Amino acid sequence: MAIGRYSQGIGWNLCPPPGGWLLWEDNEMALLTSAPRGTQDVLPSQSARWRYIEETALDTARLFGFEEIRVPTFEHTELFNRSVGDTTDVVQKEMYTFFDKGDRSITLRPEGTAGVMRAILQNGLIGGPLPVKASYVVSCFRYEKPQAGRLREFHQFGVEMAGAASPAADAQVIALAKAVFDALGVTGLALEINSIGCPECRARYHEALRAYFQARAGELCDTCRARLEKNPMRILDCKSPVCSQIAAGAPRVLDYICDGCRAHFEGLKTRLDALGIAYTVNPAIVRGLDYYTRTVFEFVATGIGAQGTVCGGGRYDGLIEMLGGAPTPSIGFAMGLERLLLVMDQQGCAFPEPQRCTMYIGSTGEAASVRAMQLADGLRQEGFWAECDTVGRSVKAQMKYADKLGAKFSCILGDNELAAGKVTVKRMDNGTQTELTLDEDAFTRYVYHNTFEEIAESGPAPKLP
Repeated sequence: MAIGRYSQGIGWNLCPPPGGWLLWEDNEMALLTSAPRGTQDVLPSQSARWRYIEETALDTARLFGFEEIRVPTFEHTELFNRSVGDTTDVVQKEMYTFFDKGDRSITLRPEGTAGVMRAILQNGLIGGPLPVKASYVVSCFRYEKPQAGRLREFHQFGVEMAGAASPAADAQVIALAKAVFDALGVTGLALEINSIGCPECRARYHEALRAYFQARAGELCDTCRARLEKNPMRILDCKSPVCSQIAAGAPRVLDYICDGCRAHFEGLKTRLDALGIAYTVNPAIVRGLDYYTRTVFEFVATGIGAQGTVCGGGRYDGLIEMLGGAPTPSIGFAMGLERLLLVMDQQGCAFPEPQRCTMYIGSTGEAASVRAMQLADGLRQEGFWAECDTVGRSVKAQMKYADKLGAKFSCILGDNELAAGKVTVKRMDNGTQTELTLDEDAFTRYVYHNTFEEIAESGPAPKLP
């Protein structure tokens, strides 16, 4: 049990904590055995579902030419202050920021785009063939009120395309997001699109917003009053019910975009129509991050609580320049995996059957235990899931364990089997028994021939010895 706190320059504080030492000890134990609020454990029974979604998303992205990139979980805080925007809720209220031992301000990433674009710039990928296409699966961190579909640690699948200015690039990333949903069997998501213009035409829009909100400034929350001069568009994204009600009557950005942005938006709609992708123009979509320009979009679901946006993205033509690089038009999206899982469960989407143990090789006695381990290792080398006893169970307990594993085949080795050089293998689903010689090739041939059809349906078959 801890007995006090150490204060630098003061020493140990031995005053009892509120509630006394016993209560403090109980609280400390609770902290040791409870995950932090807003996080969740993905247990072995659920991890296959996550892996299926992640692999399906990355494989689908590869069909569009996007290759996986991996970036640090934390970045310099200034990266997010500059890219996400210091007037956003993310930067002002939600980031996990700390000073490291070198007195550098570090932030756990609240979103994926900034770090990926930093990596693309730092590693000179912009100097190669364009566009650069990257995909990723990352964990992100925001200090929010936990609820269904919104956690403090959450996971995203995302893509970024750098070096493509055409509306064809916008259509391609939207088509990619839809292809991921299609591959997973997700239906009924509504695609909503908007254009928030370029910096030039958005300046005119900011003037109109200031004039509108200034008339009701006294009703705005403190945060939005501070945003009024610096970035009034962020008021449109405020979660306060009063601010949201006021924002509903604000001028529409589409009425202020320039001819170039309007032509770009029309080009996107033409391509979505050509691809047969249904959409709705929603002038209220502005996205919550400052780096967005022109196209923004969301795929929205119903029935998963307040967090209906499953995928969101858009164009950010000025982001790489903002980070010190040359002007590089870019676009991407991020897909919330927790929210996607909620939708898939709600819709009853099919997941692959979980893998089951192929062979359980039980044993009695030291020599049999060693031989069982050798036989199991031989099966694993050929791609089969094999188990043997590692805790000293009785024969009866070993068979119960094999049944819990869902083993397709089982056998028990003992002194008699070792002396005869043979063992009887039982097929667990129908009780059929087959005598095999005690060598790795015989086991592998038997397992392969008796499971070939099932293995062929679920993935590549192991090589036949």
